[in-house]
Amino acid sequence: MTISHLPSHAAYVVVGAGMHGMSTAWHLAMALETSGRGKGSDVLLLDKTGPGAGATGIACGCVRNLYMTSPLHAILRHSVDVWESDPVNFGFQQVGYVSVGEANQQADYEKIHESQNGVGYRSDLYVGPDARKFLEGIWPDFNTERADCVLHERPSGYAGTHTAVRGLKEKCDQWGVRQVYGVGVEGYDMTGGRITAVRTTEGDVRADCVVIAAGAWMPQHWEWLGKPDRLDMRYPDGGIAESQDMWTFWRLLEGEVLLNGSSYRTADDRDPPVLHVELMNTPVVTEDGHEFEGKHFYTYVRYAAERIGAPGVQGGTIPIRLGPRAVLEPYGHANDEYQADPWFADYYCATLSYLMDRFKGCRQHYKKRRNGGIGAFTPDNVPIFGWVADNAYMLADSNHGFKMIGVGKLVARHLVEGARVAELEPFAPTRFAEGRTFGDRNSNCPWV
Repeated sequence: MTISHLPSHAAYVVVGAGMHGMSTAWHLAMALETSGRGKGSDVLLLDKTGPGAGATGIACGCVRNLYMTSPLHAILRHSVDVWESDPVNFGFQQVGYVSVGEANQQADYEKIHESQNGVGYRSDLYVGPDARKFLEGIWPDFNTERADCVLHERPSGYAGTHTAVRGLKEKCDQWGVRQVYGVGVEGYDMTGGRITAVRTTEGDVRADCVVIAAGAWMPQHWEWLGKPDRLDMRYPDGGIAESQDMWTFWRLLEGEVLLNGSSYRTADDRDPPVLHVELMNTPVVTEDGHEFEGKHFYTYVRYAAERIGAPGVQGGTIPIRLGPRAVLEPYGHANDEYQADPWFADYYCATLSYLMDRFKGCRQHYKKRRNGGIGAFTPDNVPIFGWVADNAYMLADSNHGFKMIGVGKLVARHLVEGARVAELEPFAPTRFAEGRTFGDRNSNCPWV
């Protein structure tokens, strides 16, 4: 329930009403009620704007498991269970996810395929002629010239961002979560390694436990906790990367193309799976012959009527690195600085026309619309889920967050039951000092 006043105390204060914050608040309230260990109203959810006002509200909405970081596969398997628990109210379309790569990526695909299936996340791998046959069976006009390997994730798909936000807000309401919007956090009072109060624009809130899920604003909260802005990263092989930025901002590039009467359906007239294509040795060339120097082929395609209010597809490409500092206000669509550069529309439409004949000439149907956003990434580009003070738990997602609706359920179990949650343990912030830092992967995209 949304309340107009800020209480002076709450057992649990959740900071940030994005995907992680809302999911955690909902599952905390549900776990407290069903276990008899508390009430839903013991949970207070704060956001300076409103539900989904940050990255969640403008997310691409893809639910996928294409990661070289294998511990993420178990997280996503668990998250799909939550998406499936109420697909209508979450807007979840379980159409699958198809990733296409060249021969040099086959080993990566094999590793991902083995790991996904090892945790019960069903995927199929196709190589060589089988890969091309599989793609043509879905999209007969698909250009399979460079398609050497294909990974088909069966449980994946996408969700409408606006629908998902509404659905999570309803879950929080249903379980009695107290929600206060339009109240910004300004810092934390700390004593002996514990947060004693959350300082806000409307006064202090004493808290027994704090969950910080502040998205792109996480670096500020990290600083308020007294944490360093640089650190040494230790890897399992004994290597050390010294004095790395704790946070790096990346600018996200996305856009939409209207279908304009054409069809984006499969050969058997079904909603198509989300399509992800990275061709590391393939240039991107427009239909009039312009080549994008220094940019290889990287794109995704999903049906996006909910997002743009008309039949169309959306997609994006590799984000642009900004560095350890970035302007956060205003965020996303409202900030002129983060709108896609003019080249992006040409680039994205060139990838579409290369992939399928049905998209030839689609540049004229590119939808001019504000589409900006930025994200704060950890030193190894992998989320942080773990304790950052004696009574403060952090969910810093490095822009993986929307698809990870189930992390909140895992965190709630850990907080309410005190149980060990194996899925979360690899993502503890202590990994950088303990030699458990995640390594590089064969992609130029930071979150692969």
